[in-house]
Amino acid sequence: MSKPLWTPSPERMERANLSRFVRFVQEREHSVEDYGSLHDFSVRSPAAFWRAVWEFVGVRAHGDWEPALVNAHAMPGAKWFPEVRLNFAQNLLRNKDERTALLFRSETGLTEEISYSELRAQVSRCQQALRAQGVGVGDRVAALMPNRIETVVAMLASASLGAVFSSCSPDFGAQGVLDRFGQIQPKVLIATDGYFYAGKRVDTRITLQEVIMRIASIERVVVVPYIDADPLNDARCVRWQDFLAAEAKPLEYVDLPFDHPLYIMYSSGTTGVPKCIVHGAGGTLLQHLKELVLHTDLKREDKIFFFTTCGWMMWNWLVSSLAVGATVVLYDGSPFHPDGNVLWDLIDELGITVFGTSAKWLSACEKAGLEPSKSHKLLMLKSILSTGSPLSGDSFEWVYRCVKDRVLLSSISGGTDILSCFALGNPLLPVYREELQCRGLGMDVRILDDEGVELRNQPGELCCMSPFPSMPVEFFNDPDGRKYHEAYFAKFAGVWCHGDRAVLTEHGGVIILGRSDATLNPGGVRIGTAEIYGQVDKVPEVLESICIGQDWQGDVRVVLFVRLREGLALDSSLIERIKHSIRVNLTQRHVPAKVLQVHDIPRTLSGKIVELAVRNVVHGRAVKNTDALANPRALELYRDLPDLQT
Repeated sequence: MSKPLWTPSPERMERANLSRFVRFVQEREHSVEDYGSLHDFSVRSPAAFWRAVWEFVGVRAHGDWEPALVNAHAMPGAKWFPEVRLNFAQNLLRNKDERTALLFRSETGLTEEISYSELRAQVSRCQQALRAQGVGVGDRVAALMPNRIETVVAMLASASLGAVFSSCSPDFGAQGVLDRFGQIQPKVLIATDGYFYAGKRVDTRITLQEVIMRIASIERVVVVPYIDADPLNDARCVRWQDFLAAEAKPLEYVDLPFDHPLYIMYSSGTTGVPKCIVHGAGGTLLQHLKELVLHTDLKREDKIFFFTTCGWMMWNWLVSSLAVGATVVLYDGSPFHPDGNVLWDLIDELGITVFGTSAKWLSACEKAGLEPSKSHKLLMLKSILSTGSPLSGDSFEWVYRCVKDRVLLSSISGGTDILSCFALGNPLLPVYREELQCRGLGMDVRILDDEGVELRNQPGELCCMSPFPSMPVEFFNDPDGRKYHEAYFAKFAGVWCHGDRAVLTEHGGVIILGRSDATLNPGGVRIGTAEIYGQVDKVPEVLESICIGQDWQGDVRVVLFVRLREGLALDSSLIERIKHSIRVNLTQRHVPAKVLQVHDIPRTLSGKIVELAVRNVVHGRAVKNTDALANPRALELYRDLPDLQT
């Protein structure tokens, strides 16, 4: 067994919320002694487990929590807490004091903060304005917004009325916004006039004008000034401060069923128009509080940050921290402007204790030669969260070598589909290289082969065998549930198949190998792309890479594209070193048949590389929705390459 990179101290374990929860559960379930037995209990007795979570985190609701689960073996079809009524916003606004609730920082240096009492007042003013606009239960409120305080206020006001909230970041192009909001037909649109990124001032009024012209359902556009551009000449437009009610009144919360729609999220949209995934209020609240309080060990005194936009589900996850009473730090801008230290500076300046980011950003800091342990104090930092793509083993070691040796590094994985995680961190367990520490409580996660046989220490499909509260309520405009079923239950009947290749390790941890639909299959052997990326990341000349399988002479050959450091060119020596790293650490079958240099790698707007889109271009097939990409022109770098014709 490999040596852990980090082990929790006895003091940290004793203070952890999860330790208190173990003792809480022990009072009614004596078989629970540690995390392993707690997880067994959580999947063996889901109704009892989720009732315990509900009580421990203090969910505010009305009605009877019995029965906790109806149709327990139906997936989809199970119902959680059918006799309960609650309001999501009421749970996030339970605190009323002067402690800082939200702290916003722009890359320009603009800083704003708001206390819990002030937040309640702003939500009240927005609630009154939305109600006056006719927004009620089931109506949609959309936001084309940066990660600002106003976005959170609009979401909470929407949720307080029982409306359904959906957001995109302002870097989406007009068609990308229309592909999303055009499907859900919002009544009110909250939007910015622009944003700042990498030192540039970006005006979004042309995009906004096209969106409101083409979505007839929009009755009111509330514009939040950011770059202070001239207002749009449209009678439906009003500035944020003019829209809000003049004075705050006591907040009113509509009591709603547990599974009442709260958010509409979107699939990546790289293979067609995005699917509109509807998430319920109760399941989102309960799942997020389980993850924040138990797995992330979030407490009232913490300051939590996640580098995210409003177009990524981590924004929704982050904002749920308000229910814990912590301070939520919002950032808008480039994480590398003016240099790679900007977010490390933020940790020191604000005293951030829980810091979340993408695996890509950590890898980029490593490649840039940064050593935050030498340049920063990071005194208050207790946890680092990483997601978006698999975190390589080398990045794990870099964090403990060059960032902080006494920090809990939690690589987490789940997604938009469940608005939460299947595998994540744990303050009671050690951290091993490349591994997500554990399967989440209440998540009956197993790794299956193509025949549905359970695997251990072997790669297979990451599946969930039993219902969980944050399963989507439905897909929007999917009345017979066909799209929902095809998305998750077509491979194994009654089993959620998530679409990730993964390994369940001897430690009980999880290693994510990449998306199943991007799995390479040379000679009939299935290979996860994350395995290859982990080795290529070791080569210092390579900044990033993307790997696909190319159909070739009746088989599939592995093709690797690399983006190198500025000024470097790919030569035979570098190609051999890349191949050698892969061959020595993996197998000969992993070694790419072709290694080619490219100057850009296409990504979604949330920063994920798009292997399938590149594969389609290489094979001369159309990419159905390039508006889902942050840099769609990059696809042309992969079209009709002579090196791939031989």
